[in-house]
Amino acid sequence: MKKEFDFKKFMSNNAIIILIILLAVVTGCTTKNFFTITNFRNLVVNVAPRFIIACGVSGCLITKGTDLSAGRAVGLAACLSAMMLQSVDYAARMCPWMPDMPVIIAMLITMVIMGCFGAVNGVVISTLKVPPFIATLGMQTIIYGLCSLITNNQPMGGYKKSYLSVASGSVGPIPYLLLFAIAIGAYFWFLYNKTRHGKYMYAIGGNENAAQVAGVNVVASLVRIYILAGMMYGLAGFLVGAKAGGASTATGYGYELEAIAACTIGGVSANGGVGRVSGILVGVLVFEILKICLQFLGVDPAYTYIAQGLVIIVAVALDLRKYLAKK
Repeated sequence: MKKEFDFKKFMSNNAIIILIILLAVVTGCTTKNFFTITNFRNLVVNVAPRFIIACGVSGCLITKGTDLSAGRAVGLAACLSAMMLQSVDYAARMCPWMPDMPVIIAMLITMVIMGCFGAVNGVVISTLKVPPFIATLGMQTIIYGLCSLITNNQPMGGYKKSYLSVASGSVGPIPYLLLFAIAIGAYFWFLYNKTRHGKYMYAIGGNENAAQVAGVNVVASLVRIYILAGMMYGLAGFLVGAKAGGASTATGYGYELEAIAACTIGGVSANGGVGRVSGILVGVLVFEILKICLQFLGVDPAYTYIAQGLVIIVAVALDLRKYLAKK
């Protein structure tokens, strides 16, 4: 028998998304240049690195964990990329002894280094049984301290053109950043839906003890999830640095909260075992469209933070409501 459409439930589950769509329509009708190719391109460029960060965080959330170190990890990755990719003739070069580094090599080195931080998170959480909130909060502070030490709290710029073109370049009308986001989204979709790793991840999030009894290597799975998350922060930091044209210890501040909120809005349950890549993309789009709408409407930036905070609270509240209803 065909199940009847529950309009009330649909509105309740998608309240934030519907409100943001209405806000976008109102903004487009009351301001100039909102529905333009230029604004759409800006949206894509802003969404791409944040989507990559959210994909990294999603695996942690699906297994009933979290990663509060994501934002600071992005900042450190941006600073490491800056050190390797400043022009060799730049007067204020941070590491004048470093040879000219190919962009792709610098990107891979950054991802590997940040993957190592993720591995530490995974080991601490899975073997020492430290709650993810505490483990990643501690890592957040450690990474910020390391970033301050290696940069001496100095902002960096003077990037080579080949690095800057990663953010500004395009293949026809398609920005490179969008291609990165598409590639990562396709990879995570395949990983979550078509591999043993994905099945194990959802099993751990649903019931860790049952997954272990069924033969899932929980420790190895969690370590892999946090390593992958760290590598995504490394890639996102590399892209954020290219997009901003500079990096400092403040880069990436608060990105972890945006990523967690975007995942929650997109249906990744903080209670574990649920989440889709398409939902993550929707959640990131909601957050970015909210910010752009408020900018076009001339709202004070302080109110933008208030609105983002309210969205986070409502998203988590709705997620808990759905979880309790299922129970």
